[in-house]
Amino acid sequence: MKKTKTMTITMIALMTAILCILAPISIPLSTVPISLGTFGVYLCAAILGPKNGIICVLIYLMLGLVGIPVFAEGMAGFGVLAGPTGGYLIGYLVIAFFTGFFTKKWGKNPLIVFLGMVIGTIGCYLIGTIWLGLQLNLGVWQALMAGVIPFIPGDIIKMVACTAISLPVRKQIKVYLEVGK
Repeated sequence: MKKTKTMTITMIALMTAILCILAPISIPLSTVPISLGTFGVYLCAAILGPKNGIICVLIYLMLGLVGIPVFAEGMAGFGVLAGPTGGYLIGYLVIAFFTGFFTKKWGKNPLIVFLGMVIGTIGCYLIGTIWLGLQLNLGVWQALMAGVIPFIPGDIIKMVACTAISLPVRKQIKVYLEVGK
């Protein structure tokens, strides 16, 4: 049992580190940058499940909050979380929950896992777009154009890639944990 707890803590740390490495990789695009943050969240949650995926995102958000440059474009601090893109960062928790939940429940079916990522992303878009619109006093269409529409093709590509990568990795990790018991 101890080995499993140690392995879980290690996996959370490893996946959080991967998220912290991927998220700053970004392309500036008006107010909201295109980043690999969502890909990192999909990966964390699909491999670790909903609870540990959410823990990864919370640790990531705390690291950024205290000043470690882990947000898109190497940004950090409370100002980023409270600023126009902060809603999308909070929305990462929704992505982690739905991606992890669908993977945990129906992880052998890549289409269902992909659906969980889509639902989580819609939740992230909803929170982020409302936050962005309120922060910048944008109308609905303006907020969608600034924070959703340009990102849909890239997010679909990230979800497909993550589904292809994470399910075999998750399977191997489960095999390893079973051997360790």
